[in-house]
Amino acid sequence: MTTNPLPPALAGRREWTALGVLMLPLLLVSMDVSVLYFAIPAISADLEPSATQQLWIFDIYGFVLAGLLMTMGSLGDRVGRRRLLLIGAAAFGTASLVAAYATSAETLIAARAVLGIGGATLMPSTMALVRTMFTDPAQRTKAIGVWSGVMTAGIGLGSVMSGVLVEHFWWGSVFLVNLPAMLLLLLLGPVLLPESRNPRPGRFDLLSVPLSMAAVLPVIYGLKELASEGWNVRYAMSVSVGLLFAALFVHRQRTAASPLISPELFRSCGFSPAVVLNLVAAFGMMGSAYFTTQYLQSVLGNSPLQAALWSLLPSVPIGLAAPAGAHLVRRGVPRAYVVCGGFAVSSCGYVMLALAGTDSLWLLLAACAVLACGIVTVMSQVADLALSSAPVEKAGAASSLLETGTEFGGALSMAFLGSIGTAVYRHEIPDSAPAAARETLGGALAVADRLSGRAGDALATAAREAFTSGMHTAAVTGAVLLAGAAAAAAVTLRRVRVRKDAGQADQLSPSGV
Repeated sequence: MTTNPLPPALAGRREWTALGVLMLPLLLVSMDVSVLYFAIPAISADLEPSATQQLWIFDIYGFVLAGLLMTMGSLGDRVGRRRLLLIGAAAFGTASLVAAYATSAETLIAARAVLGIGGATLMPSTMALVRTMFTDPAQRTKAIGVWSGVMTAGIGLGSVMSGVLVEHFWWGSVFLVNLPAMLLLLLLGPVLLPESRNPRPGRFDLLSVPLSMAAVLPVIYGLKELASEGWNVRYAMSVSVGLLFAALFVHRQRTAASPLISPELFRSCGFSPAVVLNLVAAFGMMGSAYFTTQYLQSVLGNSPLQAALWSLLPSVPIGLAAPAGAHLVRRGVPRAYVVCGGFAVSSCGYVMLALAGTDSLWLLLAACAVLACGIVTVMSQVADLALSSAPVEKAGAASSLLETGTEFGGALSMAFLGSIGTAVYRHEIPDSAPAAARETLGGALAVADRLSGRAGDALATAAREAFTSGMHTAAVTGAVLLAGAAAAAAVTLRRVRVRKDAGQADQLSPSGV
């Protein structure tokens, strides 16, 4: 006599309340990526940092966050995801308080670094806890959709909140907003969140920690600098060094007795495609942001705060995109088709962006909304697929790989599409323009302000048209790449389905999703 396995337990009010608590730190961690956009001038006036210190104030958070994601995800699997989450919340809150009242640039840089450490513990821990709390596939898909929407919305909300707070309070207020959420998490987390860990984690591989950081940080640094500064041998060498350490890191994971990232994760038929497609989705999202933020300010002439407020409009439908994708999957639409459709929609968003002129505010906003809705749909579905494919005891490591891929995708997008846009801009700008004007749109507008009369107006107009042409070329490239991703998703995910028993790993099915 055989018995069928019991269906996974449905999450109740406690789990959904816990999800709401988890979303607060996630929102703040994602906001801290962009929260200094408008605070930097006030910080510069108060603390008087050098140019190098100002760059580190802005960038240290993202670098530390990206470099420690894999380490913290694996550590959470070993010591307990809830425990690591609460430790990270305490560190994040303490560092926020120090940053708010920093009296020197060095103190602020150090506080931002600790914020990055805290953020690296919070992000994979929240997703891993969602994986363990929601064992029913339909509920988990919905919960991860909420996670993806909050994560995406936080990046856009951070810059707007920064502008509003700096306008009415002092610059330290952008950090103090973190304290109530972290305090709430510390109070309610032990009550609402279940503890979970790998019951047989093995020894923690300390050598893999510096190897992972040496693999991630030089690549992301080099790609970002190539995007902002253009081709430079030093930045290309940085990327090459990072890739060399990445090869060493992979070799270590394949040969170590207890690796930081288990190769077992990649043996599931669904995990590897999900990680790659998530990276491509991040590529699509950040590539558009690189151009649209400059377009809103430098082409249309909006102030930074006005541009940030306009950029909030496309985020309104984002909150509906991920739940809509989850609803389609629950109704029986194959996941491969939903992901393929999401990439196709985002490709259409890039096509719309390619049609924008130098005075096309509403077309640009509509393009951003269409693109973001498609990308969020993809990211929520592939995140659900990756976590469903991974063994539950390795949920933290799986989450950290997804988020590290997001960082890589964003940096690669800004470098690749940004380089295309810059090349077209420099080709389109008249040779008679001053050297500074031929480098960037911002440089051209600065030169145009110093010129009088028609000469300044003509230079500004030519620069805006050249930038828009560069955006068009990059958008067409992005549309082609995302259309290719749609086809790849249809092929690679067609035979992957999620088992309906307690969220166990995905299995290969010849009959489709």
